[in-house]
Amino acid sequence: MEFLIALGLSVAINAVFFACAALMRTDKVTDLSYSLSFIVLAVLLLLRGGHSTLLHVLTAALICAWGVRLGGWLFARILKTGVDHRFDDMRDRPLRFARFWALQASTVWVVMLPAIRLFSLPGRDGVPAVTIAGAALWLLGFALETTADAQKSAFKRNPATRDGFISSGLWRYSRHPNYFGESLLWWGLFVAAIPVFSGWDFLTVIGPLFLTLLLLFVSGVPLLEKSADKKHGGKADYQEYKRRTSLFLPLPPRR
Repeated sequence: MEFLIALGLSVAINAVFFACAALMRTDKVTDLSYSLSFIVLAVLLLLRGGHSTLLHVLTAALICAWGVRLGGWLFARILKTGVDHRFDDMRDRPLRFARFWALQASTVWVVMLPAIRLFSLPGRDGVPAVTIAGAALWLLGFALETTADAQKSAFKRNPATRDGFISSGLWRYSRHPNYFGESLLWWGLFVAAIPVFSGWDFLTVIGPLFLTLLLLFVSGVPLLEKSADKKHGGKADYQEYKRRTSLFLPLPPRR
């Protein structure tokens, strides 16, 4: 039942934002709605479950912290650019535009599966080592994502470098360190919840697994790789950067 309620909430939240985006013909609420969906779901499901153990409250707090950081960063970016070209062929096609929001609502729900299940279960006394390890993974992923985004933003703001490609900082070790951090923090939340899971509960691993595959093969890495290849593919230094630098997992540059 908790999964159906969460799905209904996710669809309702995204339906409201879809209506705003379609009527106002704006891209400014799209990425913001993604983050807010997680925040609203985390708070409502925590309250509905009625459990106030450290694990439950911490999980909700970490999801909200991630949502505020990412949502704020993306909202500030769209205010500067004014338009998201991903939707150039959707704004005047309501059904296609609605399909995007339906997919976003479904994505939020799938990624949240471990947290949805956790909020419906009673906690346990103490803080197991596995939960501490999961929280550490979340912190590491959050730090990687935040730092990578900040480094790329600074690179793009610099007139001397903004037309190039970033290969310094975390970007020296991974071509997509922000996406790796994003994946890692959701795996951390799943690991943190393991002590209260049993049996079928472990199928909620679909959440972080789905997000990782989505970033690696669908909407994250492939799109940016294609864009970068189109812009910098003819540059020898970019080809050398690609050859030496790991695609996703941060690793020392290849010789």
